[in-house]
Amino acid sequence: MDIKAKIDEVVNKVKSDPDIASKFQKDPIKTVEGILGVDLPDDMIKQVVDGVKAKIDIDGIKDKLGGLGGLFGGNK
Repeated sequence: MDIKAKIDEVVNKVKSDPDIASKFQKDPIKTVEGILGVDLPDDMIKQVVDGVKAKIDIDGIKDKLGGLGGLFGGNK
């Protein structure tokens, strides 16, 4: 199983559907299993959940920093 691909799949669904995002916040393991349609071993599902959380956090930080880009070396 390509865990990175599964993480990307879950991230895309969480980001594009507010209902899924809400479910992920409440019960990430059950939500991931529902999206993937499989019951994974605990160690694998935790890797996917942790990867999704990390990717969402990084993407959120990038979005927030994107608005600050003009502050550093922008128009002079």
